[in-house]
Amino acid sequence: MKKLAFIISVFLSLNCLPGLGQNNENKITVGSDGLHGYISFSSTKPPAGFGAGISFYSAVWPLVHKPYADFQIGLPGTWVIPENNDVNFPLCPVGTLARDNWPKRAPTWGSVFETIEGGLGYWAGNRFRYGPPKFSMNGTPNCYDLEIASPGWSFFYSATALPDNKMGIAQLSNRILVPPDGFTFINNPDGKFLGYAWMSLSFMDAKPGPPPTGDQSWTLFLNSSNFKGPVAYYIPETWSKISKDYHADYGRGLDARPGVMGGGAMEINTVPRMDEKRSGDTVFYKIPQLFFHVDNQGRSVLVRDVKYYSKDALYNSFKGWKDDKNECSGSFNKNGTWEPVLTTKMPVFDQKGIKLSGMETTFTTKIFSDNVFGMQWKNNPLTKEGEFPQYFMQVGNGPREPVSASIVPAELKKSEFKLAEWGAPYTSPDSGSWINPGPATKPINVVLADGSTVTYCWYRFIDQPSLQQFHWSKEEKEKLQAFVEKIQRQWLINKNYMAPPKEGELVSLDPALIVQPPPGLEIGFVPIVIGQK
Repeated sequence: MKKLAFIISVFLSLNCLPGLGQNNENKITVGSDGLHGYISFSSTKPPAGFGAGISFYSAVWPLVHKPYADFQIGLPGTWVIPENNDVNFPLCPVGTLARDNWPKRAPTWGSVFETIEGGLGYWAGNRFRYGPPKFSMNGTPNCYDLEIASPGWSFFYSATALPDNKMGIAQLSNRILVPPDGFTFINNPDGKFLGYAWMSLSFMDAKPGPPPTGDQSWTLFLNSSNFKGPVAYYIPETWSKISKDYHADYGRGLDARPGVMGGGAMEINTVPRMDEKRSGDTVFYKIPQLFFHVDNQGRSVLVRDVKYYSKDALYNSFKGWKDDKNECSGSFNKNGTWEPVLTTKMPVFDQKGIKLSGMETTFTTKIFSDNVFGMQWKNNPLTKEGEFPQYFMQVGNGPREPVSASIVPAELKKSEFKLAEWGAPYTSPDSGSWINPGPATKPINVVLADGSTVTYCWYRFIDQPSLQQFHWSKEEKEKLQAFVEKIQRQWLINKNYMAPPKEGELVSLDPALIVQPPPGLEIGFVPIVIGQK
């Protein structure tokens, strides 16, 4: 009897080992690489001289209805890189992330040398998710060794503020907060538009160095229903720093070179996935449901009114204003504006390198009349208008294609993806440039639409933390301070700088982001976020 019990025990133990005595069919596995691709448009090359700015209107809508973990998709945005077509040497020095890890970008690494990107989206590093997307700046000044997204923090990589010598954005507006987790929106911005522009402006004169630094400050302008105008700018030294120890890059950064902007895209980067293998060699795949806003013509309008700018649009009049030669309203001059012709093609999507076939049965990308980019949805038995395919199936080595939810196993359909938890709070130190010269007020708290609490202080513009790393003369500092005071006094948040959209309604930013300077600090001060939790 004891011998029989021993045999039964061994048999049961063996059957409990992974891969032995188990039927792995119908088992749901969870992983990543659920979807990758670019829903993109290209534009015709602008004439010479139109590298001083770009603007467009991007639709804002809730792409997902739940705050999924490990999820990152950028809504339509663009990239700006310095024009270095005459270069035949590596712009990225040995030891940088791009140079050492991205050989396909050789021989110049020009496309990953310096960039301005960011925009609307959902990022895996967001700590406070709430439904709609967020808007964030992002700049990569040194071959992706560093990404700078706000006056104090990187692009979601760390909750700790950047070291003093790594900061790169100067807050300009005295009417809006720049949270490290991104700008929030209110209500349900279902297809309303946010206009934004990157414009090259001259806040200070070029410096001979070493290293030499140009006078171009790439400045973010927003156009929403409740805020219009400049927000912040990348300090020119941010771009020239890389050349301090790599002289080949002298004069090659965005502080000195025209910008190249060749189109835009929704970048689908990180999407979770569930797989369920059925009998035989049939496998079903599930991703989170993605929703697109749809108008009464079955269209999802994503981007409209793309424009490129020469220095005649704003740079020249702004520089003259700085030098007390003329006035400058801030409105982009039509004489320096050029509108490209847009083109697009059906995107290619994949799951971990395996192409998804048959996507064109549900929608196609299209350039609509008046140079508007978007998606045209098709009547099909698989999905509703505005709903991206959620389920896919592959039999053996056959194509992996979207399928109707009606044939998907019930267990897979009811399985839920992990939701994101709130992350660690963003913090700044009580030392260095944050306290010396330091703020002019005590900390102030506001609660944003995502439920987080932002803490900020008012600093004199020239005293803000990001500007303390530079060895500027007292005269240079006071001249810049006086110029910013002139800007704040005249460039109000209720006037047009970008031309309004030809069609469509502007989105509203979270009203909690819009602030009023305290008495006595109305001009010459800026609200600097010191934490978010």
